[in-house]
Amino acid sequence: MTPALAVATLGGIGRLRPAPGTWGSLAVLPAALLGPVACLVLAAAVTLVGWVAVRTVLAEAADQDPGWIVVDEAAGMLLALVAVPAGWGWIGITAAFALFRAFDIAKPWPVSWADGLPGATGVMLDDVIAGAMAGAVLLLAGGLW
Repeated sequence: MTPALAVATLGGIGRLRPAPGTWGSLAVLPAALLGPVACLVLAAAVTLVGWVAVRTVLAEAADQDPGWIVVDEAAGMLLALVAVPAGWGWIGITAAFALFRAFDIAKPWPVSWADGLPGATGVMLDDVIAGAMAGAVLLLAGGLW
């Protein structure tokens, strides 16, 4: 397995069935234990490294958004975890996961817009936006709570 493929599949997690995107999202949930700043740093790093890896992998792939690429889910999920309200514990983490997956699967605008962009940018950006939208809902819920 090439380094780019290892990053794109999160070490092979993207090959798990069914629902590889869900597995990719679940894989980074333990990062929530590190706190919001660490999740933000990890989200930025995974987004950058993931974009480079996806660009490399897509250069050799017929499908321009294969389901086994899950580094994008990891980046978006990490971004959603940044906004888990303090004190919400596993309920907040579960809410972040559910919101992120809902936005990623339903693809409301602007997620759908980003999903239509070509190449690695489209693959990565739709999940980053879905993660940001999930985070915005969590911040709003935390503020209302």
